[in-house]
Amino acid sequence: MLKQRTLKSLIRASGVGLHSGVKVNMVLRPAAPDTGIIFRRVDLDPVVDLPAKALMVGDTRMCSCIERDGAKVGTIEHLMSAFAGLGIDNAYIDLDAAEVPILDGSASPFVFLIQSAGIEEQNAAKKFIRVKRPIEVREADRSGDKWVRLDPFDGFRLTFSIVFNHPAIDRTGQEITLDFAEQSYVREVSRARTFGFMQEVEWLRENGLALGGGLDNAVVLDEYRVLNGEGLRYSDEFVKHKVLDAIGDLYLLGHPLLASVTAHKSGHALNNVLARELLSRPEDWDLVSFEDAADAPASVVRWLTLPAH
Repeated sequence: MLKQRTLKSLIRASGVGLHSGVKVNMVLRPAAPDTGIIFRRVDLDPVVDLPAKALMVGDTRMCSCIERDGAKVGTIEHLMSAFAGLGIDNAYIDLDAAEVPILDGSASPFVFLIQSAGIEEQNAAKKFIRVKRPIEVREADRSGDKWVRLDPFDGFRLTFSIVFNHPAIDRTGQEITLDFAEQSYVREVSRARTFGFMQEVEWLRENGLALGGGLDNAVVLDEYRVLNGEGLRYSDEFVKHKVLDAIGDLYLLGHPLLASVTAHKSGHALNNVLARELLSRPEDWDLVSFEDAADAPASVVRWLTLPAH
């Protein structure tokens, strides 16, 4: 049986919120089978639990933010991506502020924390959302169309393309396909950092965003080049970060996907629209488990048997 997973022990970390600039203390803790991923605002009285669910996403400006009873937790996508990438089904995340710490701007520090805490299999079947029919959502913008689509697929595959019309990004790969039967989330995706443009900083900060951003937690570009002295971690780091975000945003469905995801210029808002559309069409998907690992797609088995690669 492919089993659910949680952490073996709790682990702590602290950092600043990318958008708030506020120091955040975080504790990742194990959770019982079928709990799901639950964020907890322990600085509030009473403590507010916020399940990581697509229908609880409110603000999608520059991040995914879940809301409940007036409480919020923002910038959850990188941690959710790491949970998805390591197959973690159940965990509590205790926070003393309204944002997950940004750390280095990628999912890699969260992968390290999860692996340091250890991964424990639980005596309950892991459940997958298997897409049975195509689902697509679109959003027109000034430069063309943004869209994202799910198709039936025996595994998990993402194809993503971006368009930024920036010389530094134009020199990198702007389209990628990752099939996790063949490629590793940890090695190929998790280290890709968020990125931003110097010319947008003033507007962002006037709108209460990116107050904690800098060269230590983002790839920053001026009009012509990357400003980070160490350069890029991947030759196609920009599009890989968009894949990282999409994996985290779609893990808000509550279960890993068995589907092919294809996206063009999609971001947090459109990823969430797709998740909501899927949930609204229960006839187009089903919830499946695998009593015998031999019956599971190759990408699932590889993903869950090689978590550290």
